[in-house]
Amino acid sequence: MDTVPVTCPTCFEVFEVPAPPPAETPTEVDYDCEVCCRPMVIAFEPDPVDPNSGVTAFARGIHD
Repeated sequence: MDTVPVTCPTCFEVFEVPAPPPAETPTEVDYDCEVCCRPMVIAFEPDPVDPNSGVTAFARGIHD
């Protein structure tokens, strides 16, 4: 399974999360930071450079 790096919007630590298949993007999932355990939403998007095989991710706080 492919992973993608995510930066926590609370503690700013970077960690890897499993990436959905490109065909299932765009999508959002609720996730708890693996470092500080604060909740966040991770938005997965097709990679603009390689949309058929790549996925990018962006995390935002639950209350953003």
